[in-house]
Amino acid sequence: QVQLVESGGGLVQAGGSLRLSCAASGSIVSINVMGWYRQAPGKQRESVALIISGGSTNYADSVKGRFTISRDNAKNTVYLQMNSLEPEDTAVYYCNLGLNSGSGFRSHWGQGTQVTVSS
Repeated sequence: QVQLVESGGGLVQAGGSLRLSCAASGSIVSINVMGWYRQAPGKQRESVALIISGGSTNYADSVKGRFTISRDNAKNTVYLQMNSLEPEDTAVYYCNLGLNSGSGFRSHWGQGTQVTVSS
């Protein structure tokens, strides 16, 4: 069984910074894609940033230059450093890992963490 635990959300003023973490534990053979998604009230969940096992990254246009995704393979952890936060970044942020626990790769979601940016 695999568990994902997110942390780092909170309330911050516009222009501020937050760092999200998502740590996976349990039966883990390997992780290929690690990503962050977000869902604002009344909106669909959207991809924010992805990082693959080789280190290549991909960002939504709205966060390019402000957010940085990174991973620590030894700790099975993915991070999202968010700088120059804007009120439009307010959402519940979810991590998603493409993870092999011994029976092939499956998508695993974190529980979500609230990020609120005040103007």
